[in-house]
Amino acid sequence: MAQWLDTAPQWILDLPKGLSDFCYKIFKCFIFDDRYMMFVKGLGNTLILTFFALLIGIALGVIVSLVRVTWDKNGLEMKSGPRKFFLGLANLVCRIYLTVIRGTPVVVQILIYYFVIMTSSDKITTGIVAFGINSGAYVAEIMRSGIMSIDGGQNEAGRSLGFGYVSTMRYIILPQAFKNVLPALANEFIVLLKETAVAGYIGLPDLAYAGSIIGGNTYEYLIPLVFGVALVYLILVMFFTWLVGRLERRMRANER
Repeated sequence: MAQWLDTAPQWILDLPKGLSDFCYKIFKCFIFDDRYMMFVKGLGNTLILTFFALLIGIALGVIVSLVRVTWDKNGLEMKSGPRKFFLGLANLVCRIYLTVIRGTPVVVQILIYYFVIMTSSDKITTGIVAFGINSGAYVAEIMRSGIMSIDGGQNEAGRSLGFGYVSTMRYIILPQAFKNVLPALANEFIVLLKETAVAGYIGLPDLAYAGSIIGGNTYEYLIPLVFGVALVYLILVMFFTWLVGRLERRMRANER
């Protein structure tokens, strides 16, 4: 404490008692020894983790949703053979994947990836993969509902234009499905942003981890966790929620 008092600006020490104590805590948690840089680095890691995990989640979710939709629409009507067998097997794998990922806590999943599956990978890569695979299970259901919401006549229209099943999905169904579920995907980004706060369980220096470390070093948890972590998350969520609302309004305006 003596070192902090020696380096604290004199104007903080000259303030009235209550205000001086509060400003001193701010100085101790954020200014002293450039501790604010831990929050800056943590925020960067949080955003990187969320962004790339969502990209993996979308790619994985689209694949899983296509397998599920294809089986639901055509599986029972297909003739027995290798094509039906492999499609059925893929559908079974997808169902197991959805059940396991959606039925277990994300913090348990990331611990398994870090300590069991990806022991030789760095923490940020492990986090991206773990959260990406977790997000994919939820994106898959979002995309599946979006594809199922497209009128069946769109498939017939694609066939009448000479498109096969894959081409119809690629050029006609999926673009419309993405448009319909874009707000839901944006909301998934917000949910994923908050879920990444558990990345500190594997020692990944994200925003929440920075607040925890600084709280332990200063024995002052209120200031770093409230002003350095919770407030930043709240601002980010409010900002992205505003963007989602604006996106939804623009999409409704375009439909008119």
